[in-house]
Amino acid sequence: MINIPRWQSILIIAVVLLGLGFAAPNLLPKDDAEALPDWLPNQQINLGLDLRGGSYLLLEVQMDAVIQEQLENLVDAIRLSLRADKIGYTDLGAQGDRVSFTLRESSDGDRVSALLRNYSEGFQIGRDGAAFSLTLTEEAIRQRQATVMDQSIEIVRRRIDETGTREPSIQRQGSDRIVVQLPGIDDPERIKDILGQTAKMTFRFVDSEIVPGRDAIPPGSEVLPGASQRDGLDSQLYVVRKRVMVSGDTLTDAQPTFQEGQPVVSFTFDSVGAKRFADATRENVGRIFAIILDDKVISAPVIREPILGGSGVISGRFTVQEAQDMALLLRAGALPAPLTILEERTVGPGLGADSIRAGEIAAVLGMILVIIFMGAAYGLFGVFANIALLANLVLIMAALSGLQATLTLPGIAGIVLTIGMAVDANVLIFERIREEVRNGRGPVSAVESGFRSALTTIVDSNLTTLIAAVLLFNFGSGPIKGFAVTLAIGIVTSMFSAIMVTRLIIVAWLRRRRPQTLAI
Repeated sequence: MINIPRWQSILIIAVVLLGLGFAAPNLLPKDDAEALPDWLPNQQINLGLDLRGGSYLLLEVQMDAVIQEQLENLVDAIRLSLRADKIGYTDLGAQGDRVSFTLRESSDGDRVSALLRNYSEGFQIGRDGAAFSLTLTEEAIRQRQATVMDQSIEIVRRRIDETGTREPSIQRQGSDRIVVQLPGIDDPERIKDILGQTAKMTFRFVDSEIVPGRDAIPPGSEVLPGASQRDGLDSQLYVVRKRVMVSGDTLTDAQPTFQEGQPVVSFTFDSVGAKRFADATRENVGRIFAIILDDKVISAPVIREPILGGSGVISGRFTVQEAQDMALLLRAGALPAPLTILEERTVGPGLGADSIRAGEIAAVLGMILVIIFMGAAYGLFGVFANIALLANLVLIMAALSGLQATLTLPGIAGIVLTIGMAVDANVLIFERIREEVRNGRGPVSAVESGFRSALTTIVDSNLTTLIAAVLLFNFGSGPIKGFAVTLAIGIVTSMFSAIMVTRLIIVAWLRRRRPQTLAI
């Protein structure tokens, strides 16, 4: 083991030099680091909210609204199918996790059973005489929740990216929560407004023959308010058809612009949406077309002529900022479910700077004490261990930079802990070498036996700590994950520095000096 092949020596030196290259950009100002050539490492360690300052939001996805919407869509589909087949029914509606209705004529039961097979995916069909029910299965609910969470995280990411926020952290927490960390943002109000809107856009026709508050609302229609105006006037009420003519899902682009000096939002459909929009406007010239965003009518123009170009304009007495935000929401897409802000925290940059200074002092002081102890306890061999300790610190910084891991205050605690743990392996090795020297072995034999005997113990102790770090990362959240990341990286680099770097230095010293006794 004392014989190190040349290729192995070159590999160890190359890893250390590569670590220096990846860690070096952290010594430069951020702008200077980004200006480095692309072929050079230029990534710096990302600082978490507690070090850099910023905003923390804990969002909850309203899964009940998703299930309710799915059931309402099923109700509409069944209503249209029953009417098309001229089947009489009563009490059609959704409640809880099921849709139920009762037939007027029991003799239609077999026809309805065959019809409901078209909607059986994800539902369990029940029948009791003339009464029918469709109940969501547990598996369908779980699959829908998983899909909604994935879609919500992706759309939240798009919306935040559109605002120009740099290095946001967006993570899933549990089955229905999303953690959003925004470094450098100390006023999260606009972000909250953008994330708080579902931005579900639909194009539907207004039932202009029905007056809300005077006439009965037919089953296929609903009453929606107009978007509130800034002048404080009451919003107008609209009776709109529930049938969606064109969905906002088919939008490909939306941009703020000006029309007759007023801010508006121009939009463009994909090929499917453009055809639906053209057909709807061609066949309904003279009718009022409602543009609905999050159950509010933001614009209700009259169709003067067919719109065949697949694009249009939304006007509604917007400010410039409102037009920009609406375009942003439409570009990013609609959330599949509403989001509720459960927790909000803001950390000022001054507190983050204090935390960094405290972490630096702790790390430097810990390293100085470890260096003094190793030098006093093991002499020249302690100096070798201290050199390996510095290499270990460089490799930790390089790994954090290369992996773009986020460094938090608990992460600094993990680094400080790793500094102490990094020399544990050297202590085990050196103590075994001391024992071999006391037993009368020569320098080369003692070093070789010391490394070989201590290796199993080093691997066992570090492996158990690494398992604990992995478990902390998987089951922890926020600061716990930051601690686990630096601890895991520190364990891997400390094993490399203690076993490989220290051994390389000692072997090189033995070959050069050929000592008769060991100064340990």
